[in-house]
Parts: sequence; C-alpha cells; structure tokens
Amino acid sequence: MTGRMTLHWSPLSPFVRKVMCVIHEHRLGGQVRCVRTKVSRHVPNAALLAINPLMRIPTLELGNGSVLFDSVVICEYLDTLGHGPGLYPQQADRRWQALRWQALGDGLCDTLIAWRHERERPEAQQQQDFLHASALKLSSTLQLLEHEVAQLDTVAYGIGHIAIGCALGYLAVRFADVPWHASHPQLAQWQQRFEARESSRLSAPAHA
Repeated sequence: MTGRMTLHWSPLSPFVRKVMCVIHEHRLGGQVRCVRTKVSRHVPNAALLAINPLMRIPTLELGNGSVLFDSVVICEYLDTLGHGPGLYPQQADRRWQALRWQALGDGLCDTLIAWRHERERPEAQQQQDFLHASALKLSSTLQLLEHEVAQLDTVAYGIGHIAIGCALGYLAVRFADVPWHASHPQLAQWQQRFEARESSRLSAPAHA
C-alpha cells in the first residue's frame, strides 16, 4: 500500500470527475485526500507547478512522494489498488475497445474545454471558424456515440464508460444551451443511467 494520497482537485473538471469515479468504484475514498486546486491559463499556481510542470489537474501525490498525472495515468494506477472488478479489460480486443472509448470521451472533453474558453472571449474577438469546428466535432462525436451506445451495455462497466459519461456530464453543465438529447435518444437514456450510478452521483458537481 502506498499510504494516503493527495488529489489536486476541482469540482467542475471532467478529468477530475473521471478520477473520482474510479475512486468511488473501488472504495478508495479513505485513502485519498482531496485538495481544491485553482488553475488558470493566465495566472500560475506556484504550488501545483512545483509538483507538476504542466500545472494541470488532476494531479495525484502518492504516499511515497511520487507524483502522477494526467487522468489516464491516475485512473489506471488507482485501478491497481482498488477492490472489486477492474475497470480495464484484460482480453485484448475488449481492452482496446475500452481505451478507444476513453480516448473518445477525453477528446470530447478537450474539445468542450477549448470551445468554452473561446465562447468566453468578447464576441467580437471570437474565432468563428474555431467555434464552427468545435460544434462539428461535438456533432460527429455524438453521432458516433449514438451509433455505438448499445455496445456499452454489452460489456462490463469500465474506464470507457466513465470517460464518456464524464464528458457528457460536462456537456450538460457547461453547454446547457446546446440541445442534443432529442436527436440522440439512445445516448441520452444511457447518460441518465450513468448519472444514476453511485460513483457518478458521488462525483457529480453537486457533491463538490
């Protein structure tokens, strides 16, 4: 056992939520101390920079002094510590499928975060080509997920489900003005089931 860990954390980050879902799935909450850590594109956080040169969250400090980042690495590490079924399939085809879904969810989060930053700029300074490209990426991703969502229910719950669910959760919080449920009914129903799961409820922004 590594001893008590420290997670540098923020309540609305979808990548932090992904880590928290893994923590709750494996009942590791008693081993992790969450420290709210503010990050900004413009104002350096010296304390975080001292342990993570990328100055990003989530960042996990282990009991032995080692530091892990980003969510991909942290989630897989925590999966080796946890109780209950693993979140990473061992069978090769299933594993690549899960990692592909994780990449899809994480990539959607990256798109949404960058899109949100652009939308926060004064309207006259916003890059319309960038906004259009971001909307196109979202539309294409949702269309693919609507096509593949039935497959998510045929395999054991894992890191791919978590990454996709957290991305859609972030979409709901930060882009409430973007309608997608009616045009993607199967995905919308799946997201409701994801949000009802205990680990999802415990990691939701309302519990931050």
